[in-house]
Amino acid sequence: MTRKIIDCRSAPNDVGCTLAITGEPDELVAAAAQHAVTVHGHADAPELREQLRGLLADEPGVSAPGAFVQLIEFDTDRIAEWDAIVGRWAEAIGAQHTVRWGVLGSDRDRPGHHVAIVEFPGYAEAMANSGHPATEAFGKELQSICTGEPRFRNLDVRSAQTY
Repeated sequence: MTRKIIDCRSAPNDVGCTLAITGEPDELVAAAAQHAVTVHGHADAPELREQLRGLLADEPGVSAPGAFVQLIEFDTDRIAEWDAIVGRWAEAIGAQHTVRWGVLGSDRDRPGHHVAIVEFPGYAEAMANSGHPATEAFGKELQSICTGEPRFRNLDVRSAQTY
């Protein structure tokens, strides 16, 4: 059975909640109902659980055709600062982020060379992310730790497999 997800960002809410939870449908509806009562102030009633069941979506995979991936290649001897820079970006952009996931790798054969890979649902979401002031600040901070210009590669996902 495909795991399901409920994401508070997919339904209007007054508290700005960004929680997303995944699981099997029945346990997910039960957990989401508890969250809706505790955080959003709803009453646990059959109508609420039916509404939550209607919000269930398939849990996204690692990637899929139509997604957009950006590779950022850069050189730095200050890589220990990366996580703090990303943390400040994440806090600044908050629920407006469109990045689904990111990975940072360090090149074993080229010390000081690093590649960050981030995925977006699509090109439009990537451009919305790029246009946000928090992303501009991230770029300036990244540049400040680099020994040269970061290089960006923009890739449309053609296929994706899990093994």
